[in-house]
Amino acid sequence: MLMYSTCIFCNQSLGTNEAIEIFPIGRRISFDAAKGRLWVICRRCERWNLSPLEIRWEVIEECERLFRDTRLRVTTDNIGMAKLPDGLELVRLGKPMRGEFAAWRYGDQFGRRRKRSIAYTAAGASAIGLVVVGGAVIGVSMGGAWWGYSQIIKGVMNERIASRLRHPESDEKIKVQLKHLEKSRFVPTGVPGEWELHVQYARGWSSGFSSGGGETLVYRSEDALDVAGKLMARANRSGGNKQTIDLAVKRIEGIGDPESFLEHAVRESERLRREKAGDNPKKLAKATAGSLAKLPKDIRLAIEMATHEEAERRAMEGELETLEAAWRQADEIAGIADSLLIPTEVEEFVTVEKEQAGTGPKIIVPAGAGVSAPGERASVPGPEGEPGGPTASDKTGEEDA
Repeated sequence: MLMYSTCIFCNQSLGTNEAIEIFPIGRRISFDAAKGRLWVICRRCERWNLSPLEIRWEVIEECERLFRDTRLRVTTDNIGMAKLPDGLELVRLGKPMRGEFAAWRYGDQFGRRRKRSIAYTAAGASAIGLVVVGGAVIGVSMGGAWWGYSQIIKGVMNERIASRLRHPESDEKIKVQLKHLEKSRFVPTGVPGEWELHVQYARGWSSGFSSGGGETLVYRSEDALDVAGKLMARANRSGGNKQTIDLAVKRIEGIGDPESFLEHAVRESERLRREKAGDNPKKLAKATAGSLAKLPKDIRLAIEMATHEEAERRAMEGELETLEAAWRQADEIAGIADSLLIPTEVEEFVTVEKEQAGTGPKIIVPAGAGVSAPGERASVPGPEGEPGGPTASDKTGEEDA
């Protein structure tokens, strides 16, 4: 295969990939199927290395197939990017392709959490059982002991830290414990596409019990998305079975995309809270319905999926802005490079054919041949040698008359 393995600009390695067997060079590959161009983008200097003409087409076809089969992708009007499981990034130029929700990425993750949660629960139950048996021997009520010890364990678990954060204004260390998730919730703002995350927290990062109900912090925009993703992972610490995961996926796909689903989930959270507490301000303030911890499990799982997808999509969109600027310069250079291999006569012929494309079939008639397209009269030079003079059939008609 005729392809260099180092960047022609900075001489650093372009890296390798295992996804494209016929083109194992590069960690970020860009292609334009319409123009037949293929680049390997250097990850060190971000310059675009144009590949030789003779190896492009087969590689471009493979890149197009891989791009279509990859769920994790984001596109703009002119450029799209997809990340393959092995880490290879494909940058597709041209007409955008609709992104799809990568539901398959989460099944194993939630399944592992569920198995781990079941194992921990079983171990805890065994420990309590041993204590209860011991208590029964010394005359302690088995039922009362079970309830008492289970409440102690629940209280200890609720004091565990869900996430350690920094206060966005004071940069103070704050912690969100599992018990705070029952009072943390999504809040609609009434503005389409915008929502807030109200998070209850305690000061400091140290583990252990924290007194009081905690303070509340309001996150918006990018910060809300980032914090929601972290907290939902802890709210979903017990994972989910296949049926629950399937329901979560259907919720997102039923709305259309992760971004739209998040807006829907925010409204659903508020609806559940008001359904439980009504319009009573005191009840609304104490209500835990619709909180991060009390949302239905399938909705919680769907929110975690959606926040993760949205965070990746926004990160990739930021990269696309830089890539699009670099692409325009690289495309101009590629046009010059490719044109050097094409004779001037061929280039002029292609230009003329492109201009005439779409105007219908053309019949080329040698000058003076008198041949016409079907349905048309063949014209011959008029008396003055001008087009549009009397035709041969006209003259015959005149002589017969």
